[in-house]
Amino acid sequence: MKKLSAIIFTILLLFIAGFSYVLLDILRYADAPASTEGREIFVAVHPGEGFGNISEKLLETGVIKYPFKFKLLARVKGYDKKIKAGEYCLSAAMTPLRILETVANGKVFFYKLTVPEGYNIKQIAQAVAKLGMGTEKAFSEIATDPSFVQEKGIDARTYEGYLFPDTYYLSKGATAKQIISLMVKRFESVFTPEWKKRADLMKFSVHQVITLASIIEKETGDPSERPIISSVFHNRLKRRMRLQSDPTVIYGIKNFDGNITRKHLKTRTAYNTYKIRGLPPGPIANPGKKAIEAALYPADTRFLYFVSKKDRTHKFSTNLKDHNRAVRKYQLR
Repeated sequence: MKKLSAIIFTILLLFIAGFSYVLLDILRYADAPASTEGREIFVAVHPGEGFGNISEKLLETGVIKYPFKFKLLARVKGYDKKIKAGEYCLSAAMTPLRILETVANGKVFFYKLTVPEGYNIKQIAQAVAKLGMGTEKAFSEIATDPSFVQEKGIDARTYEGYLFPDTYYLSKGATAKQIISLMVKRFESVFTPEWKKRADLMKFSVHQVITLASIIEKETGDPSERPIISSVFHNRLKRRMRLQSDPTVIYGIKNFDGNITRKHLKTRTAYNTYKIRGLPPGPIANPGKKAIEAALYPADTRFLYFVSKKDRTHKFSTNLKDHNRAVRKYQLR
């Protein structure tokens, strides 16, 4: 009986020693990168994908070594059942434990989309396509789909003007609808209830404010001039004068080649403010916060005209005679 107990005790000690060795080996493995100079590799984890398949994928790309140990570590830590789908930026220089924490916590790679103030839908679509988030055509079609615009409660036919210029971080596979929704949500957070009250006080709809802001955005070279340029357009609207804004004309030209001509100025379109009175039917770009603010709070001036001085600033005038003199000085010399 004593001999049997001794055997069992010896077996138990061997088991404990073996288990301790394996556990220590796994813990050492957890903090040992596969390489000290691993390059970044993008690894996609698909919904419902098994952990074994993920381990093989990581082995094939060189992100990990010893898949058995990797699986064992995942099981010990409880990560094997917590893997989140998505695209991950991983490296062989990362420890196995950090790799597991990354994919178990859903720390997916985000693509940076920067939309400058004054970009229109076409330009945003090009930027989105350049990131690999679908095609330019697909984005443009969704952004100009009236039924989708109505879903967001926007009183317009397209999202032009409501795709707020900012920097966005997108995960792989983000759809055009998701990207647009994100940008519109940002717009809604910027256009405060106070601004809505201000628009009502001015007897402007939100759509009219954004339309005017988009023109101000496209006409402004020096940011400090936004309220002054806004005052010119407000003064002209009050006097029922045509806005005569070149950027609106350009927006209405299909396949504009970069050269605005007299023929363009004389061709009647819905956006040619040399021909129509008042504001065009909608925004010509997506204005930033400062341009919207300028549309709502113009400077107090009597200016009715402005001309570019070719240094990003403008010469402002209160009458046509002075304006023509400024045109000769800054444009015709």
